[in-house]
Amino acid sequence: MRIPIFQVDAFTEALFGGNPAAVCPLDSWLPDPVLQAIAAENNLSETAFFVRDGGDYRLRWFTPGAEVPLCGHATLASAFVILTLLEAGRDAVTFHTLSGPLTVVPEGDGFAMTLQRKSLDSVTPPAGLPEALGGVPAAWLAGEREYVAVYETEAEVRALKPDIRALLGFDRSYVIATAPG
Repeated sequence: MRIPIFQVDAFTEALFGGNPAAVCPLDSWLPDPVLQAIAAENNLSETAFFVRDGGDYRLRWFTPGAEVPLCGHATLASAFVILTLLEAGRDAVTFHTLSGPLTVVPEGDGFAMTLQRKSLDSVTPPAGLPEALGGVPAAWLAGEREYVAVYETEAEVRALKPDIRALLGFDRSYVIATAPG
């Protein structure tokens, strides 16, 4: 079986920097165990698989151990592959995902993604979460499956050095860091 694979580093301009994701364009969906095996072999935080659906795409993300309902950096990596390599010149791409539709557009030297609005509540983070993330944000929010750390500047987010293993030990599946910018 031959499947193209692109490794894209999101959130960086430096080679071997940022947040890597594997991106695999498919003509049609493979069985889930095969997708999972490919993601495990890639051994990156996420492997994204997409299939064309009319003018849009269906997009799924797998960690080395499980399928996940949302992955921002692998979505941006998939958009990069489509908008710069597979369909250069296209002005936007919409992905249909387990988390709803996600649209990515080129913006300046990068890309901007529209996410579905979620209901989040202000919370006090569990002990150890700020340390595991690598920095204390201005505010903590939480949804059903995620913690959101809201920083004041983009530079604070870029400076984070999260302890991924420690982050896996909390009661929510995801920790998201964000800031205006």
